[in-house]
Amino acid sequence: MPEIERLSGRSDWIDLEFVERERTPEPIIEVGIHLHLAGLSLSNTKQILERLGVERSRTAIHNWVQKADVQPSSDAEPNHIAVDETVIQVNDQRHWLYVAVDSATNEILHARLFQTRTTQLTVLFLRELREQQQIEHVTFLVDGATHLASALDRLGLDFRYEKHGNRNSVERIFREVKRRTSSFSNTFSNASLDSAESWLQTFAVWWNRCQT
Repeated sequence: MPEIERLSGRSDWIDLEFVERERTPEPIIEVGIHLHLAGLSLSNTKQILERLGVERSRTAIHNWVQKADVQPSSDAEPNHIAVDETVIQVNDQRHWLYVAVDSATNEILHARLFQTRTTQLTVLFLRELREQQQIEHVTFLVDGATHLASALDRLGLDFRYEKHGNRNSVERIFREVKRRTSSFSNTFSNASLDSAESWLQTFAVWWNRCQT
C-alpha cells in the first residue's frame, strides 16, 4: 500500500507527549495513527494491530489521533491562496470543510470543519488564517461562491475568481480527503465534530509533509 509506505519511519510531526500516560508502546501508537490516516477505518486499523500482536479497541485508536492534536503550519509566504469548502458527512449531519491552500506549494495552510456555511463563519475562518499567516498582500483565488467573496471583501482582502488553474490544488485535496474516508462510506460514523476535525487537521499535516 503506497500510502502506508510513505507514512513509514519516525513521526517527529506527531506530538506523542501523551504516550507516557498510555499502556501502549509508542511505535504501536505511531503505526495506529499512520494506518488510520492512510484511509483505514478504525475497525480495519484494529485488525491490523491485532495481527501485530496488539489488541486495542477502536476507541483507543481514535483517542490516539485526538490526543496527538496535530495542527497544520507553514513558514511559507504565499502569493496566492486558494480557498474553498466541501461537504463532509459526520454521522447523519452535513458539515462544511473549509480549506486554505498555498497554490504554489499545495500545502494546506488552514482547515476547519463547521456545522453550516455562512459569511460570518467564513470571516472567522479567514481571521484564524490571518493569525497564522501573513495574508495582507495575498491574492485569494475563489470560485463564484458569494459568501467567500463577501467575507474577503469585509476583511479588505484581495481576491479574484478562478475556477481552474491554481485552484485545482484545493480540488485535489478534497478528492484525497474523500478517497481516504471512503472506507468510512464518506462518513465519520459515531464521531463528534471535534473528532472529525481532529482527523482532518492531522491529515493536513501529513499532506503537507508529502508536498516537501
